[in-house]
Amino acid sequence: MRNESGRIIGSGLSCRFTPLGPEPFTLDRVTIGQSFHWERSEEQAFSGSLLFKGRPDGTLCAINEISVEDYLKSVVASEMSALAPFEFLKAHGIISRSWLLAGLRRKERPDPGPAPAEKTVPNELIRWYEREDHDLFDVCADDHCQRYQGLARITASAVTEALSETYGLVITSAGEVCDARYSKCCGGLSEDFATAWADITIPYLSTVSDAPFFISPIRSEEEAVRFIREKPQAFCNLSDAALLKTVLSGHDQDTGDFFRWQVSYSPQELTEIVKGKSGLDFGLITDLIPLSRGPSGRIRRLKLIGTKMSLVVGKELEIRRWLSPSHLLSSAFIVDHRGGNFVLTGAGWGHAVGLCQIGAAVMAARGFSAREILQHYFRGVELTRIY
Repeated sequence: MRNESGRIIGSGLSCRFTPLGPEPFTLDRVTIGQSFHWERSEEQAFSGSLLFKGRPDGTLCAINEISVEDYLKSVVASEMSALAPFEFLKAHGIISRSWLLAGLRRKERPDPGPAPAEKTVPNELIRWYEREDHDLFDVCADDHCQRYQGLARITASAVTEALSETYGLVITSAGEVCDARYSKCCGGLSEDFATAWADITIPYLSTVSDAPFFISPIRSEEEAVRFIREKPQAFCNLSDAALLKTVLSGHDQDTGDFFRWQVSYSPQELTEIVKGKSGLDFGLITDLIPLSRGPSGRIRRLKLIGTKMSLVVGKELEIRRWLSPSHLLSSAFIVDHRGGNFVLTGAGWGHAVGLCQIGAAVMAARGFSAREILQHYFRGVELTRIY
């Protein structure tokens, strides 16, 4: 490794830089929202130390070494706005801490168990993505894990105060720290874990109504069509522009409709997108057929029919990747054929498993406490202080 004048300042497989004082260090051209529609490059500032590790392909991996609580300050302010309602900031601190520590504890076990990312089924490609994809570090800084976008996002003292008040608090189930998942907007119903990841049931990651009243989980294609075409008065059906501006971070505010949304493709456009994303030549795409859905309406298995081949793809995120130049907002969509085009009408933003961030923020704005918010989205959990 050389500095700007060409002098060698480090060699070997890794090199650590530790600041001599409290001043942060900066990294240029950090990509955030990688492959999503909000992807951009930023200069970001960080505290802690900086570790560079070499990869076999000759590239370097930049790793920020930092304490859990300092990490969480940036996460809470990066995931949503630092100006969001205080009880929401507290709730988010607790679930972000829970998600992180659950994963770190799993890695420490002598036998953490297999973490397959694909399910082998004839004529199907079923794939999902977990944190175990990372090899040189614990968690990444992007949406694959938790957003961690440096110190500049911490624009309000409320973030630090919320983490101070919830210091060491996590949600637990059966004595274990919960693997607390969350996404931006569920669209009215949260989703089951198995729709997005491995085929297992996690009771606290099961569908709930994102509303003060009961919304029936979706059990048929007819129910999915009716639910997506309607706009139930869910918490995340947020039309208050002023509140939304205090809830979403700056670049997320660029996303327009997300509770219900629509995209349209010609068959040729869709064919090119699918070919580019999947690497497969379907010929001309002639139909998209949902085969199975989760209770929020998110498609688990989608059949793509082309003039050369047909294939079933899943799970939730892989479907979103294949059907958009970036990603669809969610896989909770219905397919209409209008004027020769494919029109996808969808609900929500993200996988919808666990806490709905916009819904939770609205709950906090309406007077719900952090505890009430967490016990609404994660049924049967307890709040436990572990340090």
